[in-house]
Amino acid sequence: MVEELLAARGIELTYETVRRWSVKFGLGIARRIRSTALARGDKWHVDEVVVTINGKKHWLWRAVDQHGAVLDVLVQSRRDTHAAKRLMRKLLKKHGHAPRVRITDKLKSYAVANRSLGLNVEHRQHKGLNNPAENSHQPTRVREKVMRRFKSARHLQRFTSVHDQVENLFMHCRYNANAQDKRQTRNQAFDAWEAVTGNSMLDRLVVSIRNTEVSGLYSNDHQRCDSTDWPSLRLITVKSYATTRPV
Repeated sequence: MVEELLAARGIELTYETVRRWSVKFGLGIARRIRSTALARGDKWHVDEVVVTINGKKHWLWRAVDQHGAVLDVLVQSRRDTHAAKRLMRKLLKKHGHAPRVRITDKLKSYAVANRSLGLNVEHRQHKGLNNPAENSHQPTRVREKVMRRFKSARHLQRFTSVHDQVENLFMHCRYNANAQDKRQTRNQAFDAWEAVTGNSMLDRLVVSIRNTEVSGLYSNDHQRCDSTDWPSLRLITVKSYATTRPV
């Protein structure tokens, strides 16, 4: 979609250029979004879903808070106590504290992992209470179909690590909001995006487009991709789309 949106504005590039931009800059931007985000909720919903890659089952473990923000994701080949402990250790390390309440499905490995780690938190195991975590898998399933399945566990981990953090940034720009609140929230998300990408935005982009032949960033004969201006181009694409899309 980025390729088509830029083409409509007279900027010619290839899909491979966009892919290389995402690989080079994606994880760094995701880390900055996570580090500048507000404190997350104290109720953690944890769930796991199976993803088949090259005929082999992998398990995508995901934790979200009560507001729907994704806390972290982890791709593992097992669905047992060791995998549950590994996810919980990663969450504790990144957030620095245990949750007030932890909600999971009825997989027994979660309770065993809590005891092994010495966590004294309220643990609720009920499938109906864990809808936020289960719903958080839906965007990944959609992208899996669009991308015609993931190529490897590493590919899945890299994609979800970036996609979920960007989704956190823009998740309040849709659904259950009137047009005025939606626009205000969207502008706040764009300001946050500018902060984490380190761009002054429009002025720099205009100069960049004028001085750079964007179509030469990555030609069909696979020349070297000069990716330095990807954050600017990505943001102007999103902004242009948002301002022209009907509410």
